[in-house]
Amino acid sequence: MAYQDFKERRVLWYIFPLIAVLSAFIHFTNTIHWKVFVYYMVINCILVSCVIAILYIYTNLIAKKAFLDHSIGLGDILFFYAFALGFPSTSFVVLFVCAILFSLFTFLSIKNRFKLRTIPLAGLMGTFLILIFSFDLFFNTTVLYGH
Repeated sequence: MAYQDFKERRVLWYIFPLIAVLSAFIHFTNTIHWKVFVYYMVINCILVSCVIAILYIYTNLIAKKAFLDHSIGLGDILFFYAFALGFPSTSFVVLFVCAILFSLFTFLSIKNRFKLRTIPLAGLMGTFLILIFSFDLFFNTTVLYGH
């Protein structure tokens, strides 16, 4: 996904449901009860919807620019929701903010080498999650799912 987002500035649509299902499965297997899992998913999706709504309002009312494919891509929005299914709410908020910051700082450090005009947000956030999952797997931490 990251490669496609950097290279083509597009990601194949079927990757997002695949990421959503896989991250939800990992989250579900690390949750003590299915009701807790559903609760976290709903809270996280509401948070993502609020972030998107605020961005939409800002883009249209203050920046006076087009929202979709100008301020944010559809792939980025789909990735946000796929990301939201993968973690308990506290972990999700921390990881979401850190992924956004990682994407911003990484983009700022590489933009001159690649001549990118827009941030490949889904690709960079996906790279961040790969790093987090790798760290979690390598060091066998339990921080992501809180047990």
